[in-house]
Amino acid sequence: MKIGQWVGMVALAVALVILWQIRSALMLVFAALVLASALDTIAQLIQQRLGLKRGRSLLSAIALVLGLLGLSLWLIVPPFTDQFQQMMTLFPEGFERLNQSFDTFKASLPPLLSSAIPDPDAVVKQLQPLFNQLLGGSVALASGTLGGLLNLLLVVILSIMFLVEPDQYRRALVRLFPSFYRHRIEVILDRCRESLRGWLVGILFNMLVIGGFSGIGLWILGVKLPLANGIFAGLLTFIPNLGPALSVVPPMTIALLDAPWKSGAVLILYFLVQQLETNVLTPYVMAQQVSLMPAVTLMSQVFFATFFGFLGLLLALPLTVVGQVWLHEILVKDVLDKWHLPDKNFEGNSETNDDEENGQKAIVISAEHSELELRE
Repeated sequence: MKIGQWVGMVALAVALVILWQIRSALMLVFAALVLASALDTIAQLIQQRLGLKRGRSLLSAIALVLGLLGLSLWLIVPPFTDQFQQMMTLFPEGFERLNQSFDTFKASLPPLLSSAIPDPDAVVKQLQPLFNQLLGGSVALASGTLGGLLNLLLVVILSIMFLVEPDQYRRALVRLFPSFYRHRIEVILDRCRESLRGWLVGILFNMLVIGGFSGIGLWILGVKLPLANGIFAGLLTFIPNLGPALSVVPPMTIALLDAPWKSGAVLILYFLVQQLETNVLTPYVMAQQVSLMPAVTLMSQVFFATFFGFLGLLLALPLTVVGQVWLHEILVKDVLDKWHLPDKNFEGNSETNDDEENGQKAIVISAEHSELELRE
């Protein structure tokens, strides 16, 4: 290898090490991009509907979001906080009742079969390190500590900066690529923005519908704390696969305190709601904008949660949406689709190809000689 190639490889390795060291900061930057994309979508809708200029539409979008947050804090947060505290009190009691019911059921089984069934406490102890690893960062993000507040403030400030002068940051990113490829990068960035917006619209609609149906269903069944559990189910919809499985545990446990049949009814309710999301909402709302295979979604969640913690789990789906666009546009369209192979006999059959080429040349030469003889 030449010296220039060695220098390039060393520079690439150093760049990868630096990116790995600042991976937490990069995740916060991506979170700011997601928030900026959401605000920009709202601003464009306001601009189209009301005919305002971009600056006023951005201010209107930010004011609308802040107004909705303030209204939520005033109407929803006080009862939600009260119900959530009650849920934290009732959940251990319900879990203890579940253990007692399980012990009674296990005692009624034959000894050989009962010994093969693990205890719930043992399962919880085995899963506790995994939950601590995945959800340990959620306390720092959601609590009022200085680090969590600074991270949230950084995300908000970066989002506003990206919104005020988006073209400058876009041009700076495009200039990192060779000049002959910059127009292609512009197209890819547009595709990323469209896919991210489609995902945002779909996931927000799903969160609203899932939270509403869950809360109304729990209220009809007479389960305590329907508002807190409904909001909890809606928020966890942001995390596919894992979120719905976690959201059903608190209402089932609380319903067990009233009657065992209510716990089963809650499980059936959440199963029906998730079937509604999987078979109706997701294909109708998101499939036209973003198409992600379930296995890819689950693997991306495991990957990003392993390397980036709770924030990686939270942003796994938008990261996968953007990464899918880059892979499809660059790897598939620009590399693999344009990778044309030689003739069928290209592997070790160069002599056959040469013979065929020489034969074709001989045919052409003989035809030219025949034409000259005929003319003479």
